[in-house]
Amino acid sequence: MFVTASGVDIDEMGYAMSRLEIESELFDGGNTVHEASSSTRPGKLFPKVDDEISQLTNLRSGPNDRLHQLVPGKQQLPVSPVRMLAGRESNYSGKGRFSSADRCHMLSRYLPVNGPWLVDQTTSRAYVSQFSADGSLFVAGFQGSNIRIYNVDRGWKVQKNILAKSLRWTVTDTSLSPDQRYLVYTSMSPVVHIVNVGSSTTESFANVTEIHEGLDFSSNDRRYSFGIFSVKFSTDGRELVAGSSDDSIYVYDLEANKLSLRIMAHTADVNTVTFADESGNLIYSGSDDNLCKVWDRRCFVAKDKPAGVLVGHLEGITFLDSRGDGRYFISNGKDQTIKLWDIRKMSSDTSCNLGYRNFEWDYRWMDYPPQARDLKHPSDGSVATYKGHSVLRTLIRCYFSPEYSTGQKYIYTGSHDSRVYIYDVVTGAQVAVLKHHTSPVRDCSWHPHYPVLVSSSWDGDVVKWEFPGNGEAPVLANERRVRRQYYD
Repeated sequence: MFVTASGVDIDEMGYAMSRLEIESELFDGGNTVHEASSSTRPGKLFPKVDDEISQLTNLRSGPNDRLHQLVPGKQQLPVSPVRMLAGRESNYSGKGRFSSADRCHMLSRYLPVNGPWLVDQTTSRAYVSQFSADGSLFVAGFQGSNIRIYNVDRGWKVQKNILAKSLRWTVTDTSLSPDQRYLVYTSMSPVVHIVNVGSSTTESFANVTEIHEGLDFSSNDRRYSFGIFSVKFSTDGRELVAGSSDDSIYVYDLEANKLSLRIMAHTADVNTVTFADESGNLIYSGSDDNLCKVWDRRCFVAKDKPAGVLVGHLEGITFLDSRGDGRYFISNGKDQTIKLWDIRKMSSDTSCNLGYRNFEWDYRWMDYPPQARDLKHPSDGSVATYKGHSVLRTLIRCYFSPEYSTGQKYIYTGSHDSRVYIYDVVTGAQVAVLKHHTSPVRDCSWHPHYPVLVSSSWDGDVVKWEFPGNGEAPVLANERRVRRQYYD
């Protein structure tokens, strides 16, 4: 379901799969499921999300005008690969190559929906899974103290198997440094550990085979412990930003090796933080107090006062992902929605976020109440709302699709119902649903350059989805599990 900022519900996408998406079914390994909607509402047009975000998305992922104009005044989208290639060969642009938008128009239609192929299988819940910025490495973190770094370019061989130190409950988050030399990992502890990824040691056991240096995020004047839910490297690799269970945001200076900033940011757990862009000046945060906040480190008006607040979720925020432009970001919420935000619409007033819930509910063990699914915050300032997935039991993550290959045309997310959902940013269409796992999918990651998506689940499976595939039949994880039980 897609909901515009004006509150118009579209419970039927009516979304016709592109020709290439239909053709992709021919390559399906038998376990991929496409779902667009659950009912039919013929003739109803999609409302525009927002003129500016629509234009920005189309500029990044739309073909050159000369390619999609059949005759004056008549256009055809999407443009076929044959027409795109013919246009390139005839040098339509005068540059002898595709523009970045042309490239995105081609690649964004090849959704990673075939498979899955097994990457790894453990008996421990998978909590974190992320590609490195260049796609050469993949990191997966598990509840059983293990973090594995796979070398994607060498057939997904395990480059480093990290046994975490002083783990409390689970690996809550990991982050690779921009130069991919170091990895930090967190748990329900104020100490963040850092590991040298580039060392030759494959088996990295904390303080046995390698030193896992501890970075203490607690200040000297406090004697209580807290956990860290989220951690991110800055773009220059000099700082870490973290969100914690003591309602705070922390910034750690790696060069000075000390905590440089603590913001008492929210009135509940800070489940997610991220830098807004490459400058590192803006920080976004999301909390169980239902609020997203923007923090500008250049001009703190008052101690612990944000630059602005974004109101609209009815329940806590589980994850944020920035578009990287210092303007737009998305949030996943326990109200079972993803929201798209424009920080130029932020407010300084938080009083409008007083509770609207008139029922008792805890996402850790209860289903979301049916009567709450159609509720809307009266002061909702989001640009758009995306519905269909499920956010229960754990802090499920959502992301923009890669800029290089899709122009950030899609939003994708894990789900409690064991699936991965892919939405169109502009139309809100549910363009694909990936079914394989048998437990919640907490995290998933789209390769920055290729149509490859990896999902990880509490069932212990880490699998990859591709288009058009590698020419081999998928090795399904559930089949592998049956064989293991047989031989054990």
